[in-house]
Amino acid sequence: MNIVTFPIDDMDITILQEILRGGLDKMKEAEVSLVGGHSVTDPEIKYGLSVTGLLHPNKILTNRGAQPNDILILTKPLGTGIINTAVKAEMASATVIENVTQNMNRLNKTAAEVMLNYEIHACTDVTGFGLLGHVQEMIEDSGLCLEVKASSLPHYKEAREHAACGLLPAGLHRNKAYWKDSLQVDADVDSFFVDLVCDPQTSGGLLIAVSPQTADEIIDKITQRGDLAVSIGKFTKARPEKLVLKS
Repeated sequence: MNIVTFPIDDMDITILQEILRGGLDKMKEAEVSLVGGHSVTDPEIKYGLSVTGLLHPNKILTNRGAQPNDILILTKPLGTGIINTAVKAEMASATVIENVTQNMNRLNKTAAEVMLNYEIHACTDVTGFGLLGHVQEMIEDSGLCLEVKASSLPHYKEAREHAACGLLPAGLHRNKAYWKDSLQVDADVDSFFVDLVCDPQTSGGLLIAVSPQTADEIIDKITQRGDLAVSIGKFTKARPEKLVLKS
């Protein structure tokens, strides 16, 4: 169902029509049906979808279940929160705006279709809690930590530049404060990567925990279909559970 707020008295209704058309296009791509919606007059444009569906109980993938030595795959670059903050400040280039918009518009459908052909131990997506928050959900009370090589994290190169200028979203600061005890950082890791793993994502990629024996094949098949897939870390036994950023 559509959920939209729109300043109907101050903006041309054709803008609203284009927003709804864009949403419908994505619903068609996702092969779902629009059954209705709700609209509210508001000074700020907001648009989203509420989703209701049925699935087989034996086909549910949860964010728990990662095992020692599993590889964690990420399927979209990080940094949308930082880039969108730069967009609001009118400091983002047209090139990066186009790039980040295309990625946010891209469904996780390809990665999902590929991974469902394999035994997946855990899966989630990266959204408002940032990579750090969603990894912590995967390892909480599991006796595992995730070791990530900072340089392996895919990101928009302009995000580093904008972060250095202080263009950091409020959600990044909240994530960093909330999850600070869940992060361990090697001394020689650039502070940018701390910002990056705390950055709240809009339409982020999937985090897929799989055995080392199948990780490369999943990555190859996703990339062959034109989407990003990168191994960013490895789960190891450890307590307390943390995301460990290594150089």
